[in-house]
Amino acid sequence: MKQMIVSYASKEIQMALLDRGQLVEFASERSSGKGIAGNFYKGKVMNVLPGIQAAFVDIGQKKNGFLYIDDVLHPHMDKQPSIKPNIADLISAGQEIIVQVAKEPVGTKGAKLTTHYSLPGRWVVYMPEADYIAVSKKISTDEERLRLRRLGEELRKGEEGLILRTVSEGEPTEAIAADIRQLRETWKRIISRAGQSAPPIELHRDLGIVERMIRDVFNPEEDRFITDHTESAQQASEFIRTLVLPGTPVPVELYSGQEPLFQHMGVQERLYRDFQRKIWLENGSHIIWDQTEALTVIDVNTGKFTGGATLEETVTHTNIQAGEEIARLLRLRDTGGIIIIDFIDMDSESGREAVVEAMENVLYKDRTKTHIVGWTRLGMLELTRKKAREETGSMSYKTCSVCHGTGKIASRIKD
Repeated sequence: MKQMIVSYASKEIQMALLDRGQLVEFASERSSGKGIAGNFYKGKVMNVLPGIQAAFVDIGQKKNGFLYIDDVLHPHMDKQPSIKPNIADLISAGQEIIVQVAKEPVGTKGAKLTTHYSLPGRWVVYMPEADYIAVSKKISTDEERLRLRRLGEELRKGEEGLILRTVSEGEPTEAIAADIRQLRETWKRIISRAGQSAPPIELHRDLGIVERMIRDVFNPEEDRFITDHTESAQQASEFIRTLVLPGTPVPVELYSGQEPLFQHMGVQERLYRDFQRKIWLENGSHIIWDQTEALTVIDVNTGKFTGGATLEETVTHTNIQAGEEIARLLRLRDTGGIIIIDFIDMDSESGREAVVEAMENVLYKDRTKTHIVGWTRLGMLELTRKKAREETGSMSYKTCSVCHGTGKIASRIKD
């Protein structure tokens, strides 16, 4: 059973997801300015730069969005040319174009844009121009994957593409068909508005963090939604009713206690622990988590753990537990990009395989795709993880104005 806990402050909405008592996801959204990832815009191409095969598009934000050539070409790999054309042959300055935000603007960088449009629903992801069917690899049986693939081929029209999501396993045809119809109508509204509007203009806004989480991971028959905000409880109830059969009880609870909700549920203490640079594990070992501009570096140490009968047993046990915890924290912190993990050196290949397997078992539940690249020649594990939004830690913590995030202050120079 999962518990979805939503707390409202004056300037921020915070959401935590507990899965069997373990904190696995956290997100926050400023009430003054919501994110734009997933939104659709009608924009105007301002500059085309053949030297970097990219264009800058005005979508009405503070900074122009960035559109790379791979996000202009057809989304299906089979449809792409073996030799990429010049982007100047595909789009030109002054051109009006419909784009979707693939990644939030970060720092001095504008939003990453794409023309590979996708609209996620409860059971499927609808891609109006992708022209292919895909089925989640997490679906348990070959028979069910085949059923869903055939169903997708039967339901799609023309150049439409569909991804049958993991939660579609076992769902009846009509439920999936209804989801596709709703998403198809949403796309028609986007196209219609684009035809009637001058750029730059927002054509469609993605769901907020609460609705996205309900849509993606909430099971109304098993899970609980708990909030301290009356309006949020009402909105969640209405949204959940669109996902369940008429007459089904809606598992929404309004918390009215004196103690802050996150504190009452034990979330605040766990967040404080899990967003530290140094994180202690249950067996006394610890990990060090360092975020840089280019990548995330994680170091594993035995710490106070002296554990097994042999050194190799101690090291392997520590690394497995650290790997499981790191996999959970990648999801919780929503860390993206390149990730390098410096595990304690292991002599046996079986030990390294056990660590990777332990991480994969935890990463399996993560909705964001993580790819374990493998062990480097120096014995470190390399991963990549996709992300579209700002890392959750940066929303809850401010960079120190004295050390600017380095954790160091310059020593006073003596005369």
